[in-house]
Amino acid sequence: MERYRGRVAMVTGASSGIGAAIVQALLREGLTVVGVARRIHRVKELELKDAPGQLHAIEGDVSSEESIISVFKWIQENLGGVDILINNAGVTAEAPPSSGKTEDWKRVLDVNVLGLSICTREAVQDMLRRGVDDGFVIHINSVLGHVPAIDDVVVIYSASKHAVRVLLEGLRLDLVAKKSRIRVGQVSPGAVMTEIWDYQTKFSKEVAMAMAHMQPEDVAAAVVYMLSQHPRVQVYDIILRPPGSVF
Repeated sequence: MERYRGRVAMVTGASSGIGAAIVQALLREGLTVVGVARRIHRVKELELKDAPGQLHAIEGDVSSEESIISVFKWIQENLGGVDILINNAGVTAEAPPSSGKTEDWKRVLDVNVLGLSICTREAVQDMLRRGVDDGFVIHINSVLGHVPAIDDVVVIYSASKHAVRVLLEGLRLDLVAKKSRIRVGQVSPGAVMTEIWDYQTKFSKEVAMAMAHMQPEDVAAAVVYMLSQHPRVQVYDIILRPPGSVF
């Protein structure tokens, strides 16, 4: 990780859960971290007094292209640009394909697919423009992006995560065609205990607690591992499953 000390990493969905854990893990590694979220006060609370890295909390909404572009503009004007992008922001909805509400489907796709794509485009264009050839783009995906839908209520979420997997491979091929050595990868965890369970009914937090599950710090450690490999190595996909998981 020494090569990234002082470099700029942008983390979306940074206010809680996996995003918050990634922010603090990168701060401990000495990176300049831009934590992006709507709840900016929660991001500010992630500052670590004894960590060598520096935190910048920026308000941003990944479902809004205008908001995303504003965040990148601030980073370019104040920090020079993004060297690492962690696309962590994600939402879910209990919206079955035969009865779900259009607004729920749209919200999931706007954040998990379109927002991720816009952030990726802006980060990669910024890196290419500045000649950054050791940058990194990491998507926080899910085991549900690798397996068939496990239940009708999570179909739209699972579909969005399958899209993320396809988008990652498209990005890799795009960068190969551009002869860029910017690396890409995804971390695909199973059940992780985060706030996302608070908004579920069928898969409630109580149900999740009874399941085999991991903690956000486990996903953050995988991100650090991916970043820490030699530039000749591209760790492309890390799948994390807790022991005893049924999916």
